[in-house]
This record gives sequence, structure tokens and C-alpha cells, in this order.
Amino acid sequence: MTTSAEFEQLQDSIIAESGATRDAISVKRVFGKPYHVGDRTVIPVAAVSGGAGGGGGSGESKEEDGTGQGFGSGFGITARPVGVYEVTEDGVEWKPSVDVNRLASGGQRLAGIMAVCLTIVYILRRRG
Repeated sequence: MTTSAEFEQLQDSIIAESGATRDAISVKRVFGKPYHVGDRTVIPVAAVSGGAGGGGGSGESKEEDGTGQGFGSGFGITARPVGVYEVTEDGVEWKPSVDVNRLASGGQRLAGIMAVCLTIVYILRRRG
């Protein structure tokens, strides 16, 4: 069975983990450090997402000699570039990035769906 001290330690661990999540998914991760190139300032931008989770447990185990227990927590984050802001005397311009891998993957999925649809049409026409 979980003691009060163990529970408080567990609670502190979860709070610390959520603080790390908040720090990792911040505006600093979305907008990168500005770069000055000639008379332009370029600000990189990323899409950032993430999350955290936790577990728990206690009680007696009906198997073997265990008395139960448990716990776990985790954290994950992902980021991908989406473009840059280009700042000049004339104003600010958004320049999106092109993710070639994402485009290729989408094209492959579309080709697979089309192949399945054409096969179904072919089979139905042969029957009819």
C-alpha cells in the first residue's frame, strides 16, 4: 500500500513533470532566434506539440509474492519547421517552408487509394 510520504513524493514528481512540459512547449520553441541578413531579419517558426502522462498503482498482488505497487510517467515533444517571417523596412512577409517528405507521403497515400478504387471499379465492371 502507498504511504502518505510516497504519495506526496509522487505528487511532487507529477508537478515537476508538468512544469517541464510547460517549459518545453513555450513560445521560445515556436519562434526561433532572429537572424540578421543584410537589411533583413529572418525569424524561424516551428509547429510544436507534446504532452505528458502518468500512472499509478498499489494494492496486493494475487500472483506470486508481490505486494503490488507501481507508477510511471512520461513526456514527449515534437517540432517541425513551418516557415519564416522576413522583416524588412517595407514590412513583414510570411514565407512558408515546404516539407518534401510530407508531400511525398501524401502522394503515396493518394496513389494507393486510387489503385484500390480502380481495382474495385475493374472488378465490378467484369461482374456486370
